[in-house]
Amino acid sequence: MSDTFLSGETTTDKTAIRNAATVIAMRGRMTSDPQVLMGQRGAQAAFMPNKFVFPGGAVDVEDAQVPLASPISPVCQERLADKAPDGAHHALSVAAVRELWEETGLILGEPGSWTGDIPEDWRSFAATGHVPSAKAMQFVFRALTPPGRPRRFDARFFLVDADQITGDLDDFSRAADELSHLQWIPLSQVRSFDLPFITEVVLAEVTARVRDAEPPQSVPYFHNNDEASLFLRLKGYPMPADG
Repeated sequence: MSDTFLSGETTTDKTAIRNAATVIAMRGRMTSDPQVLMGQRGAQAAFMPNKFVFPGGAVDVEDAQVPLASPISPVCQERLADKAPDGAHHALSVAAVRELWEETGLILGEPGSWTGDIPEDWRSFAATGHVPSAKAMQFVFRALTPPGRPRRFDARFFLVDADQITGDLDDFSRAADELSHLQWIPLSQVRSFDLPFITEVVLAEVTARVRDAEPPQSVPYFHNNDEASLFLRLKGYPMPADG
């Protein structure tokens, strides 16, 4: 993976674009009113204060070195590689697992033991007897924060069926304090909450294909720069016939 991909993770410049991963955990996908897991950001947060958001956050430098028990699917790897350096899919997948754990206390992983030194941010996860796994995740959306915001992120959104999460889905006792009011919100009610614009856009995409178990044919990319806001589609590269 290129140093450029992680350059935002090592700088002290708060306006630098940082790569980020967000998890859309969905419960009861085949029911009449599925639910998504969301929490509220603090009133003093520099980025999206008071808004209800999905669990997620910036990629850490260490995420690129953390092993996965199982990678994300090849088709999602291809789409994550579109307009991104080779190997980015690994760090992004690991970051998604870590952020879900830190902000909700829920586990995306497989039973197993770690080898070698465990990064400090992963010690509590490793203590549960699990190794992070990305096999349950689908890459479904990418969004770049517009210029002029106090923080800018190049965020990848991953959809996860809650059935693939280990543990009690209503137990958030191991969560950090980054999000408050963690709760499973029915899709029929979620737009009554104070949501960021991009979250509403992502919800519309996800709701349209809530019962589709396969990854999307192409991934929406909401790209914002100084010249324009563009709504692109990420398709990756042609998969081999036996891929």
